[in-house]
Amino acid sequence: MIISALLTSAGINIGVCALLLSLYSILRKQPANVNVYFGRRIAEEHNRLRDAFVLERFVPSPSWILKALQYTEEEILAVAGLDAVVFLRIVIFSIRIFSIAAVVCVFGILPLNYFGQEMEHRKIPSESLDVFTIGNVVERSRWLWVHCLALYIVSCSACLLLYFEYKRVSKLRLIHVTRSGPNPSHFTVLVRGIPKSTEESHDESVTNFFTKYHASSYLSHQIVFKAGKVQKMLSGAKKVYEKFMHVKHTVIEKRCKAGVYRCGLCGCSSNSFQLIRTSFDRNGKKIDTGSSDPSIREHEECGASFVFFKTRYGALVASEILQTWNPMHWVTELAPAPDDVYWSNLWVPYRLLWMRRIATLLLSIVFMFVFLIPVTFVQGMTQLDKLQQRLPFLKGILKKRFVTQIVTGYLPSVILQLALYTVPPMMMLFSTMEGPTSRSGRKRSACCKVLYFTIWNVFFVNVLSGSVISQINILSSPKDIPAQLAKAVPSQATFFITYVLTSGWASLSSEVMQLFGLIWNMISKYILGREEDPTAVLTFPYHTEVPKLLLFGLLGFTCSILAPLILPFLLIYFFLGYVVYRNQIMNVYRTRYETGGLMWPIVHNTTIFSLVLTQLICLGVFSLKESPIAAGFTIPLILITLLFNEYCRKRFHPLFKSFSAQDLIDMDREDQQSGKMEEIHKHLHTAYSQFPHSTDGVKINDESSEERASSSSQSDGSGKKLSHPTLRGLPIARLQKAVKTVCLVVSLQKRDTSV
Repeated sequence: MIISALLTSAGINIGVCALLLSLYSILRKQPANVNVYFGRRIAEEHNRLRDAFVLERFVPSPSWILKALQYTEEEILAVAGLDAVVFLRIVIFSIRIFSIAAVVCVFGILPLNYFGQEMEHRKIPSESLDVFTIGNVVERSRWLWVHCLALYIVSCSACLLLYFEYKRVSKLRLIHVTRSGPNPSHFTVLVRGIPKSTEESHDESVTNFFTKYHASSYLSHQIVFKAGKVQKMLSGAKKVYEKFMHVKHTVIEKRCKAGVYRCGLCGCSSNSFQLIRTSFDRNGKKIDTGSSDPSIREHEECGASFVFFKTRYGALVASEILQTWNPMHWVTELAPAPDDVYWSNLWVPYRLLWMRRIATLLLSIVFMFVFLIPVTFVQGMTQLDKLQQRLPFLKGILKKRFVTQIVTGYLPSVILQLALYTVPPMMMLFSTMEGPTSRSGRKRSACCKVLYFTIWNVFFVNVLSGSVISQINILSSPKDIPAQLAKAVPSQATFFITYVLTSGWASLSSEVMQLFGLIWNMISKYILGREEDPTAVLTFPYHTEVPKLLLFGLLGFTCSILAPLILPFLLIYFFLGYVVYRNQIMNVYRTRYETGGLMWPIVHNTTIFSLVLTQLICLGVFSLKESPIAAGFTIPLILITLLFNEYCRKRFHPLFKSFSAQDLIDMDREDQQSGKMEEIHKHLHTAYSQFPHSTDGVKINDESSEERASSSSQSDGSGKKLSHPTLRGLPIARLQKAVKTVCLVVSLQKRDTSV
């Protein structure tokens, strides 16, 4: 690829970004799009904007950038939680390390690569990008020690910044655990693999086991029931209740046309109601958790339970130790937060989890091999000579310079990016099949899968299939992989630059525009005629954005020494991402659950992997260039990086795996001295209640509860009461009046026609 092709790709992406950002600055001001671009605030405040015409609404402005930069870390932590702060720390770390790398490599390495051998240089637009890589440096060059020195500077700076960031995130996590309000998950242990017994139910088994072996700390427990349909109905009822409460606080102006009969369904003030919090099974019968009939309970219960302890320390001890001689029975772990529980996987038998994980691993591998098809096609487009040989009819088209620049500089990365859109949903599906008990755990598992998938397919497969696989079978000589990568990475650096432009710049502008949300909002509002739903706000897609940041970090590290021309494009991406992600976190996405900063160990390990991979590739390059001094000094750097990673693993990683006994005991003593412990114990049952037991009735604004009860009891014609909470809140009396009104209208029309 020549410079002009790169400039063409850059120009197209800059134009797309400028267009989308300008449209965003206009569309965010429109009242019809307020739920798309301010979903989090609408969900919390339930505000609405009026459709007043203001000229400023239709003029692009950078005001949103200034507002996004004004938020402090404390404000982000209070609004979006620790995960959002940790995510932004990833962006800040990337900006810092690649700023250092850009200064060192662009001004120190790039000129050496350009003048690496005696040759007649063309004009810059017609120059090949290969002359800016280390491949242009002649063998046994005396300037290769500069590359080795730059590698030391980048690696040591990355390790130093990683240490400070790991230390900072660890402190934030400690503050999050100790200074936040009482968390029910600290007192709760999730028990799975409860053994079946013909003599007693699961409820009785849990009671007997924990009163016998944890008598001093055991408080109570809550059995999990196999009630997937009921759970979905309750979740739906809660959503309906939230929607009606939103309508209650919203001013709706409706004007009925003259001469139209009022049917009773519109034009009148609707009765607001509250959700009845009660317990019903799938057949409409109330569940009695204290029932002593084993036949009924065996049909309803599953082998999982939430066990509550008197202190945080007691719950931690019970979750860490092995309960019995059989590791498949009485498996304990700290329970996820109440809002984080993924109920659908709790009734999956524990003995089947290992089979599910093997199945998802095999499916992931199959999907990875299937994805080789678009990757191979993309690599074919970057090599015009091979493309013309396989498709001779393209020779005439590819003779045009502009078409060649588009095909080699823009289309490959666009096609690969479109294919990558299918990866996150598939990985989320695979992670769900594994059986995680928490939503955050499912998203974290999907994040790892997407990360491994993108690193393999975007980096390794592109590098090897484009330069090595067509010539050498790498599986036949695995010890030569560093040398093969040393040959391949510089030649594929041009593709990575265009990938940063397309997948980086364009994806950020697409993220801030919320194209899918905007299109769906228009369809639902103007075509389907649905009202805005303030509760339907998405959570931040960490499983897609974290792997993207780490992939670009890998590309930045591996190409910084070999092809430093990528660094300015990466820096622009991270600076733009810093603004975009702050805006999205504070305005668009809503935090329903979080991991407590558990994403950072993934970031640290991936960064160390990127550094070691970069050092191995540079070692191979120095060997190919026959520079023994540079190659010899690279080996100690690899060992130093691995030792640094081991130190961080011992120093910081345990804080992310468990809680310290010192902090939990201090928190327990503080709550006992302040008298909060009894209140916390009372709240545990309701926090993890699968079927809430509150008996709050339906509160009616303009009709008595007796009239509503009588109308609902007569609605089915047999005198039986409707048992489900959402059905008890239906305005049956008004529906009957509406039917009578419609019948009257029909009879009047028949009379008019007969006359």
